[in-house]
Amino acid sequence: MYGFKIVDKLQKIDEDIKKEQLKYHSKRVLVSKEFTFDAAHHLHCYEGKCKNLHGHTYRVVLGISGFVDHRGLMIDFGDIKDIWKNEIEIFLDHRYLNDTLPPMNTTAENIVVWIYEKMDEALKREDRQNQYLGARVEFVRLFETPTSYAEAKREWMESE
Repeated sequence: MYGFKIVDKLQKIDEDIKKEQLKYHSKRVLVSKEFTFDAAHHLHCYEGKCKNLHGHTYRVVLGISGFVDHRGLMIDFGDIKDIWKNEIEIFLDHRYLNDTLPPMNTTAENIVVWIYEKMDEALKREDRQNQYLGARVEFVRLFETPTSYAEAKREWMESE
């Protein structure tokens, strides 16, 4: 079938591949990046264990779509990480969410919408609109436990 092959010559731009070949298509694509953060919170108007102060290791999955540029890239995964670290995670990681988020009951359902809005704002900033072609948040999924998550989707956020 397929044998193992050692690459003996790396492709060179304008020699083995032309710049206009780097962009293979003009379709919308989705990229996804995951992050985790640890935070404490408690719920108001709730009878159950979660009314008491407790913590979670949350997992966030961001889905961002857009069109590729001349290199075949839509958005660099490192750029998503920078937005997450500098504009979102600072309010979440190792924080008491009831203090650092806007006034809300800190349910997964509320937090996931807040994260969606922060990422959406970041991508819509003028400097980024020119950099990322048609980039938009398609979904944010927030896992509060390994088996329980809340999700915000673009079609829900824009239509309701």
